[in-house]
Parts: sequence; C-alpha cells; structure tokens
Amino acid sequence: MNTQKIALIGGPSTGKTTLINALKAKGYYCMEEISRQITLEAQEKGIEQLFLEDPLLFSEQLLLGRQKQFLDADKLSDKLVFFDRGLPDVVAYLDYLKSSYPESFKTICNQHQYDKVFILKPWKAIYEQDNERYETFEQALIIHDFLVKSYTEHGYTIIDTPFGTIEERIEFIKNHLNSHE
Repeated sequence: MNTQKIALIGGPSTGKTTLINALKAKGYYCMEEISRQITLEAQEKGIEQLFLEDPLLFSEQLLLGRQKQFLDADKLSDKLVFFDRGLPDVVAYLDYLKSSYPESFKTICNQHQYDKVFILKPWKAIYEQDNERYETFEQALIIHDFLVKSYTEHGYTIIDTPFGTIEERIEFIKNHLNSHE
C-alpha cells in the first residue's frame, strides 16, 4: 500500500501547527515542523537565530530533516501522512532571503514529491509573533508568494485551504482527498 503524502504549507502563523495537532488528535499520522527544533538546538549552542545568522546551514539541516521525514513516511502502514511544511519550503525561504544555495537543494525537492499540497493563506485575525516567529504580517504575505512560486516551480498544483475553524479546515481537506482519490 502506498502512503499518500500530504503537505500542509503556508507562511508563519497561518494555523498549520494547530491543524496538524488537530489531525493528530483524530488519529492521523503527522510529521511535525522541525525548524523550531533546529532553532532551539542552535540557541542551546549560543546562536540566537540560526536562520538569520547562517541561513544556508539552517536550511541544509532543515532540508535533510524533511527528506528523512519524507523517506520515513514510506515505512508507515498509514494510508495518509500529513507534513507540517514540505521540502520546497526550504528553497522558498532562501529565495525570500535572496540567499544562494546549491542546485542539489532543488534536486532533492524534485526527487521527493508529495501527493497533495494544501496551502493556508496569511490570516490577520490569528497572526502572532513569538521567540521563533519574528516575521511581521506583511512579511508573511511576501513569504506566501515565495511558497506558491517554489511549489509551482516544483510541479505542484496547490490547493487553497479556506479560512475557518479547525474542524472546517479538516473537513475541507478530507472532502478534497476523498473526492480526488
């Protein structure tokens, strides 16, 4: 049985992690966002914001971590696996920062294709900044455009997830997956 890999993407504070946690609570297998983990590990080593101080090193760690998650999903018996962000996010954020990166980053993105990609748009009503999320809402809107560009360039048709309660968003995703199997 092939596991369907579903990427949930969007800029900062669009509700991805809340949605992932709700899907987990409903029994779905979910791969968590790992960028906070990488940021916290760097902070333990005295690097306040690794993404800002060394975007390439941060992104390389993120890309390898997300690649491992992608490959780990193939070992599961679950019908669906949800990902809090996907591989092309890494390229999108580097493009947003105007940082150069090796061509191998795009190659890795192309070698590991998600079955479906749902995007959550920036939503002013739920937007929050915190210690790991330093972007403004205006920056989140720009990041959104870079995400759309990156996923489109990697051959994805992106599905817009409407604003709404967590339950409404889950229903939208489930209905879309069920009607397009």
